This record gives sequence, C-alpha cells and structure tokens, in this order.
Amino acid sequence: MKIAVGQFAVAPQWRENALTCVEMMTKAAEQGADLLVLPEALLAREDNDPDLSVKSAQSPEGDYMRMLREESLKNALTTLLTIHVPTTGGRAANTLLALRGGEIIAQYQKLHLYDAFSVQESRLVDAGESIPPLIEVAGMKVGLMTCYDLRFPELALSLALAGAEVLALPAAWVRGPHKEHHWATLLAARALDTTCYVAAAGECGNKNIGHSRVVDPLGVTLAGAAQSPDLIFADISSQRVAQVREKLPVLKNRRFAAPRLL
Repeated sequence: MKIAVGQFAVAPQWRENALTCVEMMTKAAEQGADLLVLPEALLAREDNDPDLSVKSAQSPEGDYMRMLREESLKNALTTLLTIHVPTTGGRAANTLLALRGGEIIAQYQKLHLYDAFSVQESRLVDAGESIPPLIEVAGMKVGLMTCYDLRFPELALSLALAGAEVLALPAAWVRGPHKEHHWATLLAARALDTTCYVAAAGECGNKNIGHSRVVDPLGVTLAGAAQSPDLIFADISSQRVAQVREKLPVLKNRRFAAPRLL
C-alpha cells in the first residue's frame, strides 16, 4: 500500500479548507496513494476563537463534505479526516470520516476528549461511546484513532487485536513544552505496542505542531514533515507487519486480558 499523509494550517473559512483538502486528495491520487490521512478538525480554526471549530460544525451531508465527495468520485483513494458534526444545543461531535468512491464508508466519534494542559475539549464536544471500526484499504486492515487517543494504549491494542495492521490518526497536537517529544515518543510507542504501522497527520497552524509521520511496526520513522504544509508518502506492506510480528510477538506474548471499553 502507498500511504500519503497531509498537513496544513486550517483557515477560518470552511470553503478554503475544503479546497485545500481537495488539492491534497488530487496530489495524493496522482502519486498513486491508496490512503490519505489528513489532520483533525478541518472545518475552521481561528487563533483568537478556540470555539470556531464547533461553531462551524456541519453534517457529513453538508457542503464541506460534498466538495470532498465530488473529488473522491474521481479516483480509488481512501481519505481520512475529522470534522465537527452538530449534536445538540451548540455542541458537536469530533467525528472521523473515511471517504472513498464519493461515499462515507466509516465514521468514528472521538472517544478521548482533550481535557488536559489547560484545554477542556468536553466543554462543547460530546465524547463517543464506541470503539472505532477497521476499514480495508489495498488489502490491509486500518484502525481509526483521533489525536488525544494516542495517549491511551488500550485503544491501539484493541484495534490491533481486532486485526489492524495500520493505525491512522488525524490530529491537531497542541504546542507546549516537550510536546514534540511527547508526539514522537507516543507514535513510536503505539507502533511498538501493537506492531502496527502508524500514520499520523498533524495540523500545522500557529497553535499546533505539525510533524506528521509514518512510523513502521518497529517504531522507525519512514517519512516525516516539519512545521510547514506538506504531503509525505511511504510504502507499507502486510508482509512487513508479519515479519515484525514473528520477531516481536508482543500481541501473542501478553499476559493481560484484552482492553474493554468502560
């Protein structure tokens, strides 16, 4: 499988962001990618208005996704991203959407809300109640995660035990002391915990770090971006996952029961 990971700085206007996503989809497809992972919360962002993503919430049937659906009809690319979807009374769900062939083939409502480092995502966002699904892309099983989920190894392990070979993670990793180190360490750790590839897309605006990466099942970075808009690529394979799991059978050797959602 050829995987693409895109990062950009989300603008205050949803239409500009949709056009950026369409451009990245076009470029990824032209380069022969099977899977494109884009960042988290791509409707709208404003440095002076932390609630703009929720205020701008749209249904998956809304104009934002309509533009991406139209582009998706042109190729066989599978695209992952998250938008805020309205729920009730000015609230929203941070929802990961998997798009292919002009259709949304899977959805996942973010389980772990970012109530940390002086941020309280749950103030306006409703947490999900279900473990995300696996999707199949180019013969490989892909597990879905979103941003802060990365800090919770139980979710990654659940997906690996269900058959995931790749963990895909849209994110908007907030800047702060040592946060780049946290990001890099956790991406490698989740790859090693699960012997999965990890493909993580980070928003790269003023408040978020960027640093999108593709990490192999032994924690080695195959492709990485810095802090500017970028589109990176890596070739991955089921054979590599099988080879690593033969040498490092942590999924078989574990002595604890499989994680269970509370």
